Amino acid sequence: MNASALTEDSIAECDAPINEARLWSGKGWTARVIKNEDDEGWAVSMTLDGEAEPALVGPWTMGRDKKNPKPLDAAAFATLVKTASEVLRRHEQARHAQLHKALTLNQATGRLRITLDIVADEDDPHAFLAAFDAAGDELARVRVDAGFVLSAASASAWVDNEFRRPE
Repeated sequence: MNASALTEDSIAECDAPINEARLWSGKGWTARVIKNEDDEGWAVSMTLDGEAEPALVGPWTMGRDKKNPKPLDAAAFATLVKTASEVLRRHEQARHAQLHKALTLNQATGRLRITLDIVADEDDPHAFLAAFDAAGDELARVRVDAGFVLSAASASAWVDNEFRRPE
């Protein structure tokens, strides 16, 4: 279909949910029942709209004839959407935990929260080391190498060195 032939109705058709035995789409996801190449069974893949790779691939139940897959239905699709969304959420949480670290130091002057925020830039990876007082006010922020290891010892050394950039 060329661009001039697109109408509001045809665009809406493209976004309409698909409810077929081996293909369902809706809620931003597409479920596809596929032949499991590793064995005689079937698998289901869940792909978030706009993504090239599935977020989740798992085994799929055989039908009554023990040869063909069980057809997708609304309940199964809803469960798959929930499970795939949870997988993505966990991946995001793990990625966040890798890039953002924090610890608390008890100093004579009070409690400090030290953070390390890694900027995973392909061309210029780096991080920011920052110190906050008990009220949450930022006391210092310096740029460090992306490989800087935040530990109680490195944070204490930074504080003792009056927040100068660690070497």
